[in-house]
Amino acid sequence: MQPSWGYCECPGEWRLPPRRGKGGLFPSPAWSGDSGAAYSAAIKRKDSPCEAAPACKEDSRPARGDMRPRELPGLALPLLLLPPLLPPCPARSAARFDPTWESLDARQLPAWFDQAKFGIFIHWGVFSVPSFGSEWFWWYWQKEKILKYVEFMKDNYPPSFKYEDFGPLFTAKFFNANQWADIFQASGAKYIVLTSKHHEGFTLWGSEYSWNWNAIDEGPKRDIVKELEVAIRNRTDLRFGLYYSLFEWFHPLFLEDESSSFHKRQFPVSKTLPELYELVNAYQPEILWSDGDGGAPDQYWNSTGFLAWLYNESPVRDTVVTNDRWGAGSICKHGGFYTCSDRYNPGHLLPHKWENCMTIDKLSWGYRRDAGISDYLTIEELVKQLVETVSCGGNLLMNIGPTLDGTISVVFEERLRQMGSWLRVNGEAIYETHTWRSQNDTVTPDVWYTSKPKEKLVYALFLKWPTSGQLFLGQPKTILGATQEGEDTPGKQVHRGKAI
Repeated sequence: MQPSWGYCECPGEWRLPPRRGKGGLFPSPAWSGDSGAAYSAAIKRKDSPCEAAPACKEDSRPARGDMRPRELPGLALPLLLLPPLLPPCPARSAARFDPTWESLDARQLPAWFDQAKFGIFIHWGVFSVPSFGSEWFWWYWQKEKILKYVEFMKDNYPPSFKYEDFGPLFTAKFFNANQWADIFQASGAKYIVLTSKHHEGFTLWGSEYSWNWNAIDEGPKRDIVKELEVAIRNRTDLRFGLYYSLFEWFHPLFLEDESSSFHKRQFPVSKTLPELYELVNAYQPEILWSDGDGGAPDQYWNSTGFLAWLYNESPVRDTVVTNDRWGAGSICKHGGFYTCSDRYNPGHLLPHKWENCMTIDKLSWGYRRDAGISDYLTIEELVKQLVETVSCGGNLLMNIGPTLDGTISVVFEERLRQMGSWLRVNGEAIYETHTWRSQNDTVTPDVWYTSKPKEKLVYALFLKWPTSGQLFLGQPKTILGATQEGEDTPGKQVHRGKAI
């Protein structure tokens, strides 16, 4: 099994079927796509081992207090900590990985991912055209026939209108990859994850295996993935990642496989796996964020075979990180980092590296024209999510949904830039930190801890400035003459010599 990541300082072959020309596999396009002003403080100590991490649970969450800091950005207040809690990691193994979960799960997660802490998720696709209700618009309208979606189509589109007809309307007319890259850089994020293909099947690159239902043949007539990849790598220091949905709601081959209880494997062999190889070889993402198993087990998707190639042979084999969504039953159990569920924030330390993927819009991952201002998380709420997540050993992947024409709406841009303002002041307590022996304080609510053992630092991140002007912490155990305060912030006093 993978070693406990929180205590480290560092960070069967499957062959592709022959490719076929466009139109050869898929004669008809109809189915094919179907502030946060948390204040930080650092405390210096002599020693203190980390507590053992509890098992992964989805339903164990502490109560969330309100967060209303007085100003943005917050102030960084160094307090102090202990000698290194983390023993050095063993030297990286050059051994090859077998196509088994036992072998793949033993791969050490590349160090950059844990150090990054904060990324941006981007949900963009044909679902951005109706931009109503949810990015699951097609499913809710055609499969579940939810009334508000049926009524929306009845009121706004002719009776013969099909979901495929949204494709040409997905214009990306104002999409400017350089502008996006600049906004993401300003947010303080260290990586992005773009939806290269969602469950609707529309690919944001000119996939050879998605005939006439991709961004080159339809809609933008542009390689969106390539444009953003180039902009991110040329203009920022962010890592480039891609989301990919394994299944597609209405693809006839998947539906036929499903009707056979997944004994047939036409869809992964002719669509999913070829596209995954195509994506990795063409764009070299350093995050491959899988999703949408469609209820099929990992054996159906040949996930272990693909991951063995990814870790052994691919052009990103040394730096790529993957998540845990590689087939029914694999989530929170197998893969590089765990996501466990959407908006997962356990509020306690986990024994495995994890990520909290969540949305600024409380109700949707894609852009919604029907969203009200109260549907968006405030910067205070977003900073709280970041602080809690990092203190418990996770990364925060914060989602935005661009519009059909490729613009990032003002509310999303504002939140991103506000987060960047907060991180420019307090990022020292976030980036490249480790978990501490305690994740939050027992005396003062909404105080969360991170640490940098090499520097003998602990950071106490608190979400409200105390009205008394003094912050009382129950977890640091100071030693007279050995514990040191950090530099005082003007106007704020740090007490020394005893637990404060």
